[in-house]
Amino acid sequence: MNGPDVTAASWLSRNRMTVFTGFILFAYAIFIQAVWGWGSVLAVWEGAGLKAMAAAVSLLLGTYVLRTWRIYDYFPRETRGHFMPLFRVVQIHNLLNVMLPFRSGETSFPLLMKKEFDVRLARGTSALLVMRLFDLHALLAAAGLGLVLEKSAVVMWLLWLSFLLLPVFAFAARHPVFRLAERMAPAKAKSIIHDVQAGLPLDISAFARAWGVTIINWFVKIAVLAWVLVLMAGIDLPAGFGGALGGELSSVLPIHAPGGVGTYPAGITAGAIGFGAAADQAALSSLGQAAVNVHLLVIVSSLIGTAMALFVRVRK
Repeated sequence: MNGPDVTAASWLSRNRMTVFTGFILFAYAIFIQAVWGWGSVLAVWEGAGLKAMAAAVSLLLGTYVLRTWRIYDYFPRETRGHFMPLFRVVQIHNLLNVMLPFRSGETSFPLLMKKEFDVRLARGTSALLVMRLFDLHALLAAAGLGLVLEKSAVVMWLLWLSFLLLPVFAFAARHPVFRLAERMAPAKAKSIIHDVQAGLPLDISAFARAWGVTIINWFVKIAVLAWVLVLMAGIDLPAGFGGALGGELSSVLPIHAPGGVGTYPAGITAGAIGFGAAADQAALSSLGQAAVNVHLLVIVSSLIGTAMALFVRVRK
């Protein structure tokens, strides 16, 4: 008599993250309709060129595949042969990170990796921290490149190149740093230090792959968003580049609003103006509208990627 109830409860227990993610997808689709209207969004995209927008979404989806490969390569023993389930984990983590305030969605990554691939929480958290440092470094390096291209001074190029290679120097110094930390730490903290060390790339080859994919991923995403911003706002490419950087830098800050609503378009606007976009009332209005629509493009690509991932079979 309790059979159907037990079966339903068991199904919900196994698929609670899928159900929760599906609910977020539905809720955000309703939110977009209520605030902007899908018809209005698609009309703006049509004005910029639907083929261009479709290409932009496809390229953004491609960056999600790159992110998944980075983690697949980062945890080869745990994820080998399970790329699609890992893609599902990455997409759910990405959606929660986008939608939840104050970067609180980050906590889902180590939890999902523990649940799906039995990765220890400390190791998953350490790996996430390293990857986020890679991400922040890539964004700052891209921002620095814009400044260097504007100034074109030899000293600026040398400073930028030194910053670009900073992760290489940090990785090379890891062993003495961890040895010092282990000597100074109390006995109870030694296991945490070992887990943190285990969260680093296994060797210089793994480091180079993770770092290289991060650079490629972010430069592709920044280029796509800059291109779309140029199409929508009619601004120069340097301003579009600055706007794309401003939006993405706002998304890594702890003040990130739910869904990036408000903070992401503000970051785009500030970045574009900082890189030379006009700031008169008419230009600012056009730029603000384009910033909102670029943000919606990012959200829609995330929704599409997550919706595709929900069809991936959950690991038993």
